[in-house]
Amino acid sequence: MLTHEPLLPEPIPIVVDGTSISTRVLAPASTAVGDVVLCHGTPWSAQVWAGVARDLSRNYRVFLWDMPGYGDSEKGPAVATDIRTQAQRLVSLIQTWGLRRPHVVAHDIGGAVALRAHLLQGMEYADLFLWDVVTLDPWGSPFFQLVAENADVFAQLPANLHSALVKEYIVGAVSRNLSAQDIEALASPWLGSTGQVAFYQQITALSAADTRPVAEALADTRCPTRIGWGRDDPWIPLRQAYELQSRLPGTPDVVALEGVGHLSPYEDSSAVAAALREWFA
Repeated sequence: MLTHEPLLPEPIPIVVDGTSISTRVLAPASTAVGDVVLCHGTPWSAQVWAGVARDLSRNYRVFLWDMPGYGDSEKGPAVATDIRTQAQRLVSLIQTWGLRRPHVVAHDIGGAVALRAHLLQGMEYADLFLWDVVTLDPWGSPFFQLVAENADVFAQLPANLHSALVKEYIVGAVSRNLSAQDIEALASPWLGSTGQVAFYQQITALSAADTRPVAEALADTRCPTRIGWGRDDPWIPLRQAYELQSRLPGTPDVVALEGVGHLSPYEDSSAVAAALREWFA
């Protein structure tokens, strides 16, 4: 059973275009050999990268962010949570951090965000490692589609039913048993009146209209890439990793993790960190 300790430091807020973004930076005690930016997906936050970030920070400066609408970042009806806007924010953050061609690692819709920032907004990376990413059609589980079409109804659920729904949704992403502590940690940003509204808001804002231009431009990727996937991913089947491989330049390697579901960085942070270290080297 997985059990994760709260491994990340307190967040540092950075305001981008009037929206407060929760960020964190981990750095080695000695000189860093490079910079790594980690991007999360939905319905997650930077917390899914905690174990990987701690491992990498022995040698690299590691930069994390909660996309607005997620985790500790600003939430609310006025906060845009679509992929296009998140990609613009990623560009602004990398510039604010003063990074030049960082290693970028992205999971789930974080992959679409990172790819869009690179392919459609000109951001340059040293390389890009994509884990269980949302990019190719079709994406979105039947539950995801149901919520997207009925968000106003779901937002009015009693708090206890909403909590049970979110936790069951999270459990359905993984192939390994999560402890009650893990489930609570992953669900907590979505609980309470603000979190409940934000949960359905971010689902409604996600659209294939923002990923299709990215998918169409994959052949124009300008940096080395590698793909990682949970072999037992119940949300996005492994075959999409190989479809993605066929569309990216150079036919990048696919790293398939045994006994891992959709939440690779959280389910097996040691294996993900080892794959990243080997890739960066």
